[in-house]
Amino acid sequence: MWWRALLAIAGGLLIVWLVMLALLWRAQRHSADKTRLRDAARLVPDVVRLLRRLAGDRTLARSVRFRLWLLLIYLISPIDLIPDFIPVLGYADDAIIVAIALRSIARRAGPETLERHWPGTPEGLATLLTLARLGPLSGTT
Repeated sequence: MWWRALLAIAGGLLIVWLVMLALLWRAQRHSADKTRLRDAARLVPDVVRLLRRLAGDRTLARSVRFRLWLLLIYLISPIDLIPDFIPVLGYADDAIIVAIALRSIARRAGPETLERHWPGTPEGLATLLTLARLGPLSGTT
């Protein structure tokens, strides 16, 4: 009987994964701005440094830092929701998860925290804020 429960859980996870894959594919396919994914790829080194800086900032709430460390572990891990060898979608899931996490952090710690820890150019920060749908900050272009 335990194998039926395990099979049901595995089937449920497969269905959730397939729905996420379809939603990502649809979102990418209907995106009006095809350069967004390319812009996001250019920001990867700066975003990783930003996440490390934020995770090490002891002025942030412990729950925020914990989420950041989980995000860093997920990004470093070879196990993804959608494998990276799947064209476009393989990296899109990482970008979406980072955007969701940055929105959550900005809501909790304030968007100026992202600006304070951003290691890249002001243009890169503006692109990141646009991709995360946070809007421009006062000091960005």
